[in-house]
Amino acid sequence: MKATTLSQLRQWKQEKHKFATITAYDASFAQLFAEQGIPVMLIGDSLGMVVQGHDSTLPVTVEEIAYHTRCVRRGAPKALLLSDLPFMSYATPEQTFASAAVLMRAGANMVKLEGGSWLCETVKMLTERAVPVCGHLGLTPQSVNVFGGYKVQGRDEVAANQLVKDALALEEAGAQLLVLECVPVDLAKRVTEELSIPVIGIGAGNVTDGQILVMHDAFGITGGHTPKFAKDFLTEAGDIRGAVRLYVEQVAQGVYPGEEHSFK
Repeated sequence: MKATTLSQLRQWKQEKHKFATITAYDASFAQLFAEQGIPVMLIGDSLGMVVQGHDSTLPVTVEEIAYHTRCVRRGAPKALLLSDLPFMSYATPEQTFASAAVLMRAGANMVKLEGGSWLCETVKMLTERAVPVCGHLGLTPQSVNVFGGYKVQGRDEVAANQLVKDALALEEAGAQLLVLECVPVDLAKRVTEELSIPVIGIGAGNVTDGQILVMHDAFGITGGHTPKFAKDFLTEAGDIRGAVRLYVEQVAQGVYPGEEHSFK
């Protein structure tokens, strides 16, 4: 298996080849995911909730993301790894550079940060310093206290237009991927078509170039509230490896996410 690259993801977008990605936090699952055909993995600050048991992603630190990045890299040496810059780790240029350096040295191929046009200078500075960037728009969990909860974004025309402007601005600044979370399908389609970079959706319908799920959601083991966009592939497939293969296949075929997993 060859190493997955950003140029390969761009080619898949042009070929309309949909790809599946998933969060990973340790070597064993990373190896399993790679063996079943997952080319891209996110070491997400979601670990604050699903691994550490917090009620949000806010307590997660750069050092914790770096630790899990090293674990995942050992298990999946050929995968393209995205690592989250956690809450308040990119508030100033100096802090951003230091945080990104820690994650890249831990094995990340690129860093992911949450926010719109206000981050353009940050994105530009990172890419100029050889740090590839993945943007994240829509529901951005680090802003949960601003949003007043985990709510669908971009439902009215003003908000939708602003999100499109933000996406285009991030691409212009140098972002090479975009995660789009919890937005209506028609808005996700618009963003995916207007950007030349690949768009990875979560709760954004089956119109994006790729999909991502928190691994615990894919296996039906999320405690408490289950997101609308989640699907329990483990129950359907009967075993973990089969569940991952089913996820990969259904994303490629455009079967998942279905209407029941999407927002109007």
